[in-house]
Amino acid sequence: MSETFLNEFLDGPAEAAPDNALRDQIVDKLKTIYDPEIPVNIYELGLIYGLDVSPENDVKVTMTLTTPMCPVAESMPGEVESKVREVDGVNEVEVELVWEPAWDMGKLSEAAKLELGML
Repeated sequence: MSETFLNEFLDGPAEAAPDNALRDQIVDKLKTIYDPEIPVNIYELGLIYGLDVSPENDVKVTMTLTTPMCPVAESMPGEVESKVREVDGVNEVEVELVWEPAWDMGKLSEAAKLELGML
């Protein structure tokens, strides 16, 4: 008896893993969206808290903004949704805007810190 068969028997069939290439394409698309006040894309700024791709290629983006008073607070989630929908293979898209945990400079990627002269 194979180990795979035994594991499927004990645990049930494994779910299909999300398409990592699709996830990478979504990240690349998110990197084309820039914060209007800081010359860094929203992904490197650390505004994307979660990116979930289901086996059916439905996408959920959990994000925040640098501040609730950000001038694009109303338009940015729609722009994110629109850009993610442009990626071939994506089905449904949901964007959730959250305020907890609050964004801070500690969420900047190394690339963002370098771009902002912080390294």
